[in-house]
Amino acid sequence: MTVLVLLANPADPELDAKLVSAIQHETLGEINWLHQRIACEIRHPSAPDPVAAARDVIGRRAVDAALVPIANRRKKILVADMDSTMINEECIDELADAVGIKAEVAAITARAMNGELDFEQALRTRVALIKGLERHVIEEVRRERITLAPGGRALIQTMKAFGAYTSLVSGGFTFFADYFGKRIGFDEAIANVLEFDGDKLSGTVASPIVDKSTKLNRLTTLAAEQGVPLAATMAVGDGANDLDMIKASGLGVALHAKPHVAAEAHVRIDHADLTALLYLQGFEEEDIVR
Repeated sequence: MTVLVLLANPADPELDAKLVSAIQHETLGEINWLHQRIACEIRHPSAPDPVAAARDVIGRRAVDAALVPIANRRKKILVADMDSTMINEECIDELADAVGIKAEVAAITARAMNGELDFEQALRTRVALIKGLERHVIEEVRRERITLAPGGRALIQTMKAFGAYTSLVSGGFTFFADYFGKRIGFDEAIANVLEFDGDKLSGTVASPIVDKSTKLNRLTTLAAEQGVPLAATMAVGDGANDLDMIKASGLGVALHAKPHVAAEAHVRIDHADLTALLYLQGFEEEDIVR
């Protein structure tokens, strides 16, 4: 049994009763609003491909459509990426901007996130380029340039309130993951460790590197430790290093992701914010902790 979930960006909601009715006409099923103008589900759609049918009706409107199983809908474990997922920026790019080489570093970041480069090699190359950056500048970047992605805190606080365990696993750096993980409310944060020579970056990263295998292993380890089937886990990310955990989880979400990641994920969210992950699980507006 499945449910078709329709989602809009809360900042500019384009989901209305007329659109939902038109989609339901093509997919059949029972309409249930989770949050007016932002999230609606159509339970038990009977169309051969409900998502394709919905997208045909949606057209160019900023509305996402996803089909999720009803079984194990409320997830017990969430593993999330950080950069361009729980925060809006790529931290390494912002550090590079502080020394005037953002374009060079961002180009490497983009290729790595597209899966065109070896992740570890690309990471070490970029960190070497910002060697000598002073700790107080890194703190300034963290304080002034990094912003939380909309809906992230509501996502984590709500899942925790309903008994889920939340893990932030980042190919970025503990300097940011520890700080923002606490602000958002994650149960744990795992990331790479930047090495310093006094108060300046040495241009190196401690081994082992947190990469796609680390993310996948953390997902499966948490499930095993807590006796949770993988069907009751969720993973979210945007880059190539997130794809393994996205595909292995019970519900893998590509959030504003690179095209090939979005194409292979269980669910792609192109327009909605992180609260979409709550509506995918069937949470209603009154359930959400804000």
